[in-house]
Amino acid sequence: MSAASDTPVADLAAAADAIDLADRVVGAAVRRLADAGGPDTHQVLAYDIAHAASAVATARSLLDYGAKGDVEARITCAFAADMIHDLAGKLLGREAEWGVDAGALDGARDVITQFRSAGFVASLADQAGPNHLDDDMDMVADTFGSFAENVIAPHAEHVHRTNADIPEEIITGLAELGAFGLSVPVEYGGYSEGGDSEYIAMVAATEELSKASLGIGGSLITRPEILTRALVKGGTEEQKQQWLPKLATAEVMPAVAVTEPDYGSDVAGIKVTATPAPGPNGEDGWVINGVKTWCTFGARADALTLLARTDPDRSKTHRGLSLFIVPKPRGDAHGFEFTQDPVDVGGESPRIGKMEGRPIDTIGYRGMHSYEIALEDWWVPAANQVGGEDGLGRGFYYQMAGFENGRLQTAARAVGVMQAAYEAALDYAENRVVFGEAIIDYELTRAKLGRMATLIQAGRQFSYAVATLMAKGEGAMEASMVKAYVCKAAEWVTREAMQIHGGMGYAEEFPVSRLFVDARVLSIFEGADETLCLKVIARQLIANSTS
Repeated sequence: MSAASDTPVADLAAAADAIDLADRVVGAAVRRLADAGGPDTHQVLAYDIAHAASAVATARSLLDYGAKGDVEARITCAFAADMIHDLAGKLLGREAEWGVDAGALDGARDVITQFRSAGFVASLADQAGPNHLDDDMDMVADTFGSFAENVIAPHAEHVHRTNADIPEEIITGLAELGAFGLSVPVEYGGYSEGGDSEYIAMVAATEELSKASLGIGGSLITRPEILTRALVKGGTEEQKQQWLPKLATAEVMPAVAVTEPDYGSDVAGIKVTATPAPGPNGEDGWVINGVKTWCTFGARADALTLLARTDPDRSKTHRGLSLFIVPKPRGDAHGFEFTQDPVDVGGESPRIGKMEGRPIDTIGYRGMHSYEIALEDWWVPAANQVGGEDGLGRGFYYQMAGFENGRLQTAARAVGVMQAAYEAALDYAENRVVFGEAIIDYELTRAKLGRMATLIQAGRQFSYAVATLMAKGEGAMEASMVKAYVCKAAEWVTREAMQIHGGMGYAEEFPVSRLFVDARVLSIFEGADETLCLKVIARQLIANSTS
């Protein structure tokens, strides 16, 4: 259905002015927050500012996109109006707290009136807009999209409903496509030659895989990606030569072991220890003791990317942490227990190393499985401590190098999940007849679909923009911003897609129910939303405002 004749014409100049106005309001709030004691003192204000700033940054990233065509311009205007409306809701009655005058957003009223009107938003119901990738990246998206549709999608519902394992054909198939080598430098057997293409390719591939399944597609390539980034940043040449080629071919599939039962986003406080100890044959090494939790893919993995405290002085917080590659056998998805040969840990007799994994059942995001893993005197060769002597105490920084890109990837996963939900809702709306009409013909349905299309394209384009920044060694804050904004949007999009399906949306036989529960995890993992907003985005906004 085409836009009605009375639908307002897109006005990019007006949208740009509205974005600038919102930016000034957020800037004033950041300065007020800084003067009032910062995000730790005013957490609610800091959280709202962080999300508002993320939405403004998303809107600004759309301006170039909007100049590429009529649909693109309408999406840009619709998102700008949506962003301003959301900001106004945060601001109303709290102007003094935000450091602005009442009516601070009055200059954007016309933008909201025109481009958040039901007719304008509804005109975008089936006008999602082109992505505007270049030819090479289009080919990447097509390649991974085809694999996702033909190989991953047929397994998605079975794995979700039965909490089954990821089929090995998916892992080997992705390895053959080069999915695990996208960030591995070419000199180590991967496909990365640096530049924008590396990051854009990762975003495009992740989105396509996530459309088919978050649990057995979109998240799979993040496991080796995090270790790859850490090794590239801080690994010794010997470690790069040993591990990167194996990561690129999936000979070694790792899991990430950072979170602990008492320390989630507060990574600097972790308690798992690594203590020097000779191996069974007297070689240098470390024994690891403690418990890690939320180790996604922990059973199937061939190794753990594990962060441990190597300096017992806890006052050093993150400066006392080191990163280890901890080899392990592949285990059973329903739980595992392994032992090692005895090692001398300074007691009366050598002790047997033990590793035990307990699965954590979840409402969604199934297939990879998450585990609580207890390690007792588990020995690791000294050569597996990332960075060697120079890497001691620097594990936190190496881990964060992987997590920053992981946040961008999570945003791409969210876009994929949203796209799948939107396409399912649009198809259902076109074919479902209620009271004698297809529900696509109802204004409310079209307005919901139009807002979905707008949020999805905005998240996608912001992801591309952040990928470009990260290719230049920048964009750490923006990676947190895109994750914060897009993952929260995914909850709304999947909910409304489910709602458009009516009662069938609540039935497991329709994939939209899986998309809904999968979307809920996105704001939790790879940095909880609250932590990113308070500890990363708000703090960096303040730092930028005073520099």
